[in-house]
Amino acid sequence: MANEYTDNATLKLALNSSDSTRDALLTAAIAAASRGIDRNCGRRFYLDGSASARVFNPELRVVAYETGQLLIVDDIGSATGLVVETGDVGGTYSAITDYETWPENALSRGLPITGLVRYSGTWGTTGTARVRVTARWGWPAVPEEVTQAAILQALRLFKRKDSPEGVLGSAEWGAVRVGRIDPDVHELIKRFMLPGF
Repeated sequence: MANEYTDNATLKLALNSSDSTRDALLTAAIAAASRGIDRNCGRRFYLDGSASARVFNPELRVVAYETGQLLIVDDIGSATGLVVETGDVGGTYSAITDYETWPENALSRGLPITGLVRYSGTWGTTGTARVRVTARWGWPAVPEEVTQAAILQALRLFKRKDSPEGVLGSAEWGAVRVGRIDPDVHELIKRFMLPGF
């Protein structure tokens, strides 16, 4: 699937298997691992196929500087179809062009646009002011760390069927409890996690 961060072929390679009888289990593990990474990071890493509109309240999302105002937005993964409009709750919206994307050169570095800066004017001065942004939401490309985390987590979920009580056993090392959070997965995705407020 387009919104998953790895695929069955990669997992089969990691498992050293060509067996197709468990493809449904692999597909389910990949989907769960991918969405789990999204939830843990507070964002998603796939890019929408087409632009859609989202409305933001600037009162809760603006950082003011002496030189302008930065409006924090959801991850924007492409400048194609990007339209920014200002308006009021229940009112009409007017397109604006006097803004810059932030961080600078984000898309060329494989990062999403996470803010819009206005150096002249404000994003709104009343409690009813709103900013409507039409964009392709997500990341321009899935980061390698996220792909690797999805592989590790999907393998872990796939193998979990062999330890339904959360315990794996071996003649060599006895019973071992399976931890809830894989430390390698956490290490790979921690820099992408959005901070909570």
